[in-house]
Amino acid sequence: MKVGRAVAGVAGLTLLLMPLPGHGQSVASAAGQEPVRAPATRVLVLSDQARRFLMLQYRAFPTEFMGCMIGELQGQTIVVRRIAPADVDPTQSTATWVVPQQTCESAGWTGTVGTIHSHPTAERCWYFFPGTQVPTSDGRSFLTTPYPVDAILCGTQVVWISRDLTQREMPLIADRNATLASSTGP
Repeated sequence: MKVGRAVAGVAGLTLLLMPLPGHGQSVASAAGQEPVRAPATRVLVLSDQARRFLMLQYRAFPTEFMGCMIGELQGQTIVVRRIAPADVDPTQSTATWVVPQQTCESAGWTGTVGTIHSHPTAERCWYFFPGTQVPTSDGRSFLTTPYPVDAILCGTQVVWISRDLTQREMPLIADRNATLASSTGP
């Protein structure tokens, strides 16, 4: 019996750590539809209102929060006008995970371009394990959504990823004259 559990545990861990074949080619929507090609997003722009909301969330909560990024896709740029709260039961939010009750659209939000959640300790803010192409749980979650972008509030930084699967970072409090997105990849 112990051997069976050990084998099952190793098999589960192996599946979790395996890189996803062709993960840069297409994504399946959360509704289980056919895979759709999503445009590569190179720039994420947060409005002043969205930035203020994120700073308040960062300062106020020791548990993860989740929000729906409301905005629009403009070529290779995603403009987030505001962040609406996701439908999360407080018992489903801890310092290391958050689970929404329903999708942003089911909660009544329209124009959702992605979701954002926080890592209150500003640790492990990545979509792939460092030095690998192995997706973390955040990376795997993003791959199951229909949205063109996903983000993690990591202290005063926003770490984000788009369908080209390049992780990028931007400061939450940006210099108005600086470029708002910087790539950590090629």
